[in-house]
Amino acid sequence: MKLLRTLFAGFSALAIATTAHAAGGSKHADAPEGGWPFAGPVGKLEMDSVQRGYQVYREVCAACHGMKLLSYRNLGEKGGPFYDYEYPNANDNPLVKEFAAMDEILDPVPNDSGDYDYRPARPSDPFRSPYPNEQAARAANGGAYPPDLSVITKARGHGADGEGASYVYRLIKGYPDPETILTREGEDGLNENYIKFDDDKTHGELVQPLGQYYNPYMPGDVTAQWDGDPRHVPYGGFLAMAPQLTDGRVEYMDGTEATVDQMAYDIAQFLQWAGDPKQSQRKSLGLPVMIYLVLLSLLLWFSYQRIWRKVGH
Repeated sequence: MKLLRTLFAGFSALAIATTAHAAGGSKHADAPEGGWPFAGPVGKLEMDSVQRGYQVYREVCAACHGMKLLSYRNLGEKGGPFYDYEYPNANDNPLVKEFAAMDEILDPVPNDSGDYDYRPARPSDPFRSPYPNEQAARAANGGAYPPDLSVITKARGHGADGEGASYVYRLIKGYPDPETILTREGEDGLNENYIKFDDDKTHGELVQPLGQYYNPYMPGDVTAQWDGDPRHVPYGGFLAMAPQLTDGRVEYMDGTEATVDQMAYDIAQFLQWAGDPKQSQRKSLGLPVMIYLVLLSLLLWFSYQRIWRKVGH
């Protein structure tokens, strides 16, 4: 009887897993080849990459996505991508001042007439928001609300080291090749885009809803749009963000070739830093603290042995 219960539980779990696969789910986001340099207890961010990632954010992402938890001065603080030891106060860093002044924000202090004017941002100001409120953001994006990117790697990482960065990296470069997206006349007489799958397991066609884009790394369920074997629904979901990166979309200030893979790698590292700006400092303190604790433990052990060596227990 116990054996039968065990077998029944195993088959039930298999059935659940099969059902989950049939419902699609998202494809697992692996780290780039070679892994992330910041992974592990002593890993560190590549600051050159974080700097390039900030440029990608400014020129590509900032048009729709805000970072309300960051201020411009964070870029020049210790552990930040543009830290300069000559300017311990990040508000005095000329490069940070230049970056901030590129954006105009609404001055929270009214002028003499009681009106609010726009002015160049200062290092002490939060990053400029692309929209005044959520309603305006949804109106500009067909009802979709672009998420804030301040802690996106933490929100998508589930606590695993580098998992959130891997999600960003894979998602932003995971859109299907445009040449694989076909167009035909739909039942309503309007054109519709679809993707044809024909591999070892997945056979069928996936229709993209109007204003939506398929991505295998986006959590979701594409069953309703799938015309094929219901046991092998493609991984992924639809999102309102169109593919954003193309080779050469950004001209890097340091001369690095701006391939899609490079830009995805850099923006993922920048967002990893943004979610935890002090992580490099914290990890650099980790090893000395561990050594100190080991030495302290040895000292306490020898002290215990010396003080209590003649005391019976």
